[in-house]
Amino acid sequence: MAENRAEVLAGAAVLAAAIGFVVYATGGATSAATGTYELHASFRSVEGITPGSDVRLAGVKVGSITKLVLNPQTFYADATVAIDKAIQLPDDSAILISSEGLLGGNFVELQPGGSTENLAPGSAIEDTQGSVSLISLLMKFVSSSGGNKTDTPTP
Repeated sequence: MAENRAEVLAGAAVLAAAIGFVVYATGGATSAATGTYELHASFRSVEGITPGSDVRLAGVKVGSITKLVLNPQTFYADATVAIDKAIQLPDDSAILISSEGLLGGNFVELQPGGSTENLAPGSAIEDTQGSVSLISLLMKFVSSSGGNKTDTPTP
């Protein structure tokens, strides 16, 4: 009888922990969705970015990517970002895809401009920079360093 009671208590603790995780996960998602406004941007490449990726300003998360679709007319990736309403960006701000390091993931970085006018909700950020492939950078470095060798020794 005591063994059954211990098993029931352990099962109840596991169930309570699972419910706690679900409440925490959904609570974070709903609080992030409220108090935001949408901006749009078109990127040549969004490699490494998915809906839900962080949008950061000065290294601080201020929003997230909510939608990524391919524009069939421009062949660019159109992104929709949800930004915290407390953050009012100048209309000449830039948005770019940055990397956390060699082995880290990618995130979207906002760089505020110097304009006195702010971006209105639903407007587009014109100054964009897509992701840069590390492999293509390494290939450019290898191919350019191979061409600098000379066969004749220098005196």
